[in-house]
Amino acid sequence: PIAAVVTTPAVAKAFESMGVEYFNTFGGNPVSAAAGLAVLDVLEKEGMQKNARETGGYLQKRFRELQKRIDLIGNVRGSGFFIGVELVRNRETLEPAKEETSFVCSTLKDKFDILTSIDGPHYNVLVVKPPMVFSKEDADYFVKSFEQAVIEDLAKADLTSVSRTPT
Repeated sequence: PIAAVVTTPAVAKAFESMGVEYFNTFGGNPVSAAAGLAVLDVLEKEGMQKNARETGGYLQKRFRELQKRIDLIGNVRGSGFFIGVELVRNRETLEPAKEETSFVCSTLKDKFDILTSIDGPHYNVLVVKPPMVFSKEDADYFVKSFEQAVIEDLAKADLTSVSRTPT
């Protein structure tokens, strides 16, 4: 019910140079404001920001450990619960693993009930945005599922018929 835009002066100038001076949805009202404040209260009382920072860091650490064993993982980056796992066919050339990323994204959803999305200019970044209540146990399940999807399922897959997973 509420939102904010936070940016740097450089980004604001870029918008201004395109003719966009200011924008909003004009959606504010007392009910939305009250709902927004209630959500912020719960986030604070239940330590959700701390959980996102700590569990998100733990999830990135687990993916970096997996990266040592799975060459397909080219890069792991992010902050809190906004994480990107870049998949590449070759770590030297950084050739994007577009079809593999789509296959893994679909397998995580269809086989393990894990929702991810795909992003990046080459559609080879698996985007992980779990809910704020995501736990370290959930992170362990996610990494184990990802590992199985790559090592077992991807190894048997015919990628010639894989199209981009709509996310």
